[in-house]
Amino acid sequence: MEKICVFCGSSAGKNPVYKNAAISLGIALVKKEIGLVYGGGNVGLMGIMADAVLEKDGICIGVIPQSIADLEIAHQGLTELHVVDSMGERKTLMAELSDGFIAMPGGFGTLDELAEVLTYNQLRIFDKPVGLLNTNGYFNGLLQFFDHCVDERFVREEHRQNIMVSSDPVELIGMMQAYEPIHIGKWIDDIKEERKLNSVNNKKA
Repeated sequence: MEKICVFCGSSAGKNPVYKNAAISLGIALVKKEIGLVYGGGNVGLMGIMADAVLEKDGICIGVIPQSIADLEIAHQGLTELHVVDSMGERKTLMAELSDGFIAMPGGFGTLDELAEVLTYNQLRIFDKPVGLLNTNGYFNGLLQFFDHCVDERFVREEHRQNIMVSSDPVELIGMMQAYEPIHIGKWIDDIKEERKLNSVNNKKA
C-alpha cells in the first residue's frame, strides 16, 4: 500500500483529541512509508494532518477544487498540489491516486466522500480498503446506522463487514494492509430475482 486517502474536517472540532488524532495518523503514515492523499487544505484537521506528515518528511498530495483554492486555503507546502475544476473531479482524482481510504471526524463533505468510496466498493468499481478512525467514538452513531441498514435489508452484511474501524491509527493502518474483501457473488442478480418474485406475487394478488 503506497498511498492512503484521508477524508477529514476543514474544522479542528471542539475537542483537542481530534487534533491529536490527526497528528498521530499523519506520523503513523510516515512511519509505515505510506503517502498521504487528502483534500489539499491548510485549515482544520486537514491542515494539521498534512503538517504532521510534512514535518516528518513524508509524502503529502493534495487535491483541491479551484473554487476552494481561490479562498486562499490551499496548502502551499505539499509534495504535490492538484487543482481541479469541481468537487466531483476532486473525489475522482483522490480515489485514483490512492490504495485505500480512511475517514476521520468531519462534516458533510467527509460523509459524502466516505459514502462514495463505500458505494464504489459495493459495486466493485474498485476493491480498496476503507477504514474509520473512530476517535472519541465519533462514528458510533454512524456505525449504528449502518447496522440498522443491514437489519432493514438495505445493506448486505458482507458490505458492512468490509468497513474497518479502530480508534488507533497504527492498528487501523495494519488492518487495511491485511485487507481481504468479503465478496458477494451475483448479489445484483439476487436483487433482480427478488424483483421478479415480487412482480409475480403482485400479479397473483
